[in-house]
Amino acid sequence: MMRFIPEDLLSALLESSPQPTVHAPRDARGLYGLVDHHGDLRYIGSTSSTDQTFYERIHQRHRTGSEGMSHYFSQMYNTGRMWRERKDATTKVDGDLAKKLRNEFVVDHCRAVWLALPDTADIARLEAEVLAMAPEHAIAWNRRRMQTYDEPADLVDATLRRLGWGAQELAAIERQRQRFFGAATSPVPPILRQPAPISETRVTPFPEGPFRFFALDVETANNDRGSICQIGVACVRPDNSIETWMTYVDPQVDRWVFTYLHGISARTVKGAPTFAEVLPVLQDALAGHVVYQHSGFDRSAVAAACSNSGLNIPQWEWCDSVHVARAAWPELRGNGGHGLASLKQHLGLEFDHHDAGEDARAAAEVVLRAEGHQPVRLQKPLRPSPVEIDDDFDLIEDDNDTVILAEAPVAAPTVPDLQTLRNAARAIGTTEITQGNIDNDHIYLRGFFEKFPADAIGGSNRASAAQREIAVDWGGGTVVITDLDGAKRFFRKRGWIREFFARHGARAGDTVMVEEIAPYSYRVVLQRRAA
Repeated sequence: MMRFIPEDLLSALLESSPQPTVHAPRDARGLYGLVDHHGDLRYIGSTSSTDQTFYERIHQRHRTGSEGMSHYFSQMYNTGRMWRERKDATTKVDGDLAKKLRNEFVVDHCRAVWLALPDTADIARLEAEVLAMAPEHAIAWNRRRMQTYDEPADLVDATLRRLGWGAQELAAIERQRQRFFGAATSPVPPILRQPAPISETRVTPFPEGPFRFFALDVETANNDRGSICQIGVACVRPDNSIETWMTYVDPQVDRWVFTYLHGISARTVKGAPTFAEVLPVLQDALAGHVVYQHSGFDRSAVAAACSNSGLNIPQWEWCDSVHVARAAWPELRGNGGHGLASLKQHLGLEFDHHDAGEDARAAAEVVLRAEGHQPVRLQKPLRPSPVEIDDDFDLIEDDNDTVILAEAPVAAPTVPDLQTLRNAARAIGTTEITQGNIDNDHIYLRGFFEKFPADAIGGSNRASAAQREIAVDWGGGTVVITDLDGAKRFFRKRGWIREFFARHGARAGDTVMVEEIAPYSYRVVLQRRAA
């Protein structure tokens, strides 16, 4: 009988490329995951019943089932113009239209992953074992640990444009939106989305430079990443001193979900500038400089807020201080992680977590410590956390980690400057790109795999990752920090490869050249197939 290892199954789900729900197999069953409109895996389940296929469970039940039941797409997007109260007969006509819109929204903007298993496998047991070791962010919808999303208005508008609904249908779903917020009125015209007006509220003046780089952090009011309610920027001067700029932002929302976390409420931001007022100040100040974020959330939040306000997204040179921390302190992988709460203890940083100004300053200090411009304090190594923290996704941080005695300071290796790395290179091999590579976001390194350092080569899943990682410059502005999958012989982290292929218009038959630009640092370059 075939034996399945839960760690491998979880790794396969986490690394699978999300696909539209309609593509779910109609003749297979096993484990699956639901992916939200942000592209994040949020639910893991199974087709444990022998009479259910992936298609029936994912595309039919989760997408079109009744909200309030265990149909998670329906439940998590029962919001705004897609909201209905299924037991309310007086609003049934409007509610059915809202549900129809929700079903189509999931088709357009949500995805799923699946892992087929034979009918002889104990799928229910495997599901329980995978759930027991899954990172929290990947099972945030399981057992309703996460609140319903705020309406992703721009994406809903896109679905409505595809559907081509008329004034009558638009008025019906607008009535549902108002009922969702508890303010139902007589029929109203459809929403006309326009850029947010610029008021006369004064924005805090930004510090005068020169500055070497910036670190930016935001806090949000709710699950809509564009609901920014606070922005902090740490400004690092040429002498490595830091000046912090902070402003509250009025996100102009009715729902506040994260007040418990950061203490910011509608009362706090009363009279504060809107995002549309703040952005021009940041545009001028940050243009042409490196802007660090700690994880990818802040960049996506700025983009979402721009979309909500009808503004162009700023083309800043974003970098990720998480990648810097991973390269400088690899010993924290699986031992507290590289979130700010863990680094706070490891580096002896002093800041109040979940305050945008304080977190931005902490991210800047992480970069400075990694560069060696500030000494690393003698620290006590973190006791391994009872819950594995997966740094590849949302940073789940434990503020209550305990510590034991250390005998020596932690070394802080210098992080190479990105442009310096790009100026020197030594080709180690080329590989031809297949259509399978393009479809599944990977690059085979088989022909020259032995030229990579042995201590950066791990096993077949994240649970057996190598102790050492390499840096991969793919031309995207931030360097990817990853180890190598020794079984499949490719880069373990593959999220960047899709953008790399898209950016260069990769086609089957093209080649990728891999160059070594420094010890444990590499660059990938796409080369066109000869005509």
